[in-house]
Amino acid sequence: MSRRNMETPVSLNKSITQRLGGQNIVVLLIVIGLFAFFSAVSPNFRRYSTLLSILDYSYYITLIGIGVTFPLITGGVDLSIGTGLICYSLVGGYMVVYQGWPVWLGMIVCVLCGAIIGLLNGVLIGIMDLTPFLATLCTMMMTRGLGSIFSRGLGIPWPMVGSEGGWFRTIFKLNIGDVRLPLGFLWIVLLVILMSYILNHTKVGRYILAIGSNKEATRLSGVNVKLYTIIAYVISGVFAGLAAIAYSAIFASVYPGTGAGFELEGIGGAIIGGVSMTGGAGSIVGTLLGVFIICILKTGLPFIGLQANWQQIITGVVLITAVIVDLNRQNKGTKSITTARKKQ
Repeated sequence: MSRRNMETPVSLNKSITQRLGGQNIVVLLIVIGLFAFFSAVSPNFRRYSTLLSILDYSYYITLIGIGVTFPLITGGVDLSIGTGLICYSLVGGYMVVYQGWPVWLGMIVCVLCGAIIGLLNGVLIGIMDLTPFLATLCTMMMTRGLGSIFSRGLGIPWPMVGSEGGWFRTIFKLNIGDVRLPLGFLWIVLLVILMSYILNHTKVGRYILAIGSNKEATRLSGVNVKLYTIIAYVISGVFAGLAAIAYSAIFASVYPGTGAGFELEGIGGAIIGGVSMTGGAGSIVGTLLGVFIICILKTGLPFIGLQANWQQIITGVVLITAVIVDLNRQNKGTKSITTARKKQ
């Protein structure tokens, strides 16, 4: 196989990712527009405490959104990230609270649990050829049950600030006097920069993009498709583990069963941010902005009198719109390629 043929799918995906810059600007304008709208309708929305609430909610959803971006780009999906987040937090919390492990070790347990489930997903999908939906649905059920076993159906309280091990909460929320600093946003920005670099400027990212663009052509060009599919799901699992740490730091206790729906918000944020449902295109920055749209909507809608049911309906409408836009973009791209080939 020639070197030129090996680089063909990679070059194709470079051109796709370059076009996402304009889309990120559009999504950013939507974020600004939503914030301006809710601020105009309700002055209370402009309060610093409201901004902190949006950020608290965005931390763990953004982390699972960043992670699931990689399986989505391969043309797959990871449904285990929501219940997995809670499971890993419960397992890590169990080790800290009931086994006396130091908090830093419990945090590592969260990430390791995520990596193990991600590896299992990757093996089931990449090697055993199970469909991503079925494989991750099974691991979603497994993590839900495992979390209940470790917690015995009860909540597990991670150490609070002021107690031994409570320092970990200041990673995301640092209080200086009466002022609270959202340190978590700094970590999110750093991770977005890191994962954007990995996706767009490393072999791992380029091959993952290539798999989603044309899996068979990528395989024929000499890329180990199974390996990079596994890597995509391990990344998703690791970020679910990081999200578990964020969730544990933000809330006083972690309860089994509370993660249902988190995966839809993470996946939805990625899709709104420009990740293609058919794979082969997406950006980490877009995922961050897409998650912020969901977080602003869910935080802002109660300020105009719309409660939980309406929040879900409106969020669903936004997701449907994003999917339609994505499909329309894919159809235009296919027509452009077909036209170019005919001219040749």
